[in-house]
Amino acid sequence: MTKKENAAQFVKFCLVGGSNALVSLAVYSALVYVGAHYMGANFFAFALSVLNAFFWSDKFVFKKDVDERRNPFLTLAKTYATYGLTGVLLQSFFLFLFIDKLHVNKYFAQILCIAINLPLNFVLNKFWSFKTVKMEGEE
Repeated sequence: MTKKENAAQFVKFCLVGGSNALVSLAVYSALVYVGAHYMGANFFAFALSVLNAFFWSDKFVFKKDVDERRNPFLTLAKTYATYGLTGVLLQSFFLFLFIDKLHVNKYFAQILCIAINLPLNFVLNKFWSFKTVKMEGEE
């Protein structure tokens, strides 16, 4: 892939990331608003936004060529693992740090976490979750 194609793919990933952020922020904000603990709200926001990420990444960002294949169930599992690392472990750590230790607003803290995780998510998804293999007999 050329630098230009990689850049275009990153822009597409950011667009999908924007929709993920909207899903995540909407779910998180609604749950915090009705009194849910921010960690529980983060978990549910994570679960729904990963499904959104998987669907759009597969169809729009990391499309397969006709001579490539990948197992959709394995890809979904890898997508959850990737976002589990960044969206649950790292994000929970940063939410705790920002909210409980640095006293950042709960809503703004979520936005900061998304900004931190975006580049890491791109690299993990591109080179691991959505990695394709050439079909046998193809050059």
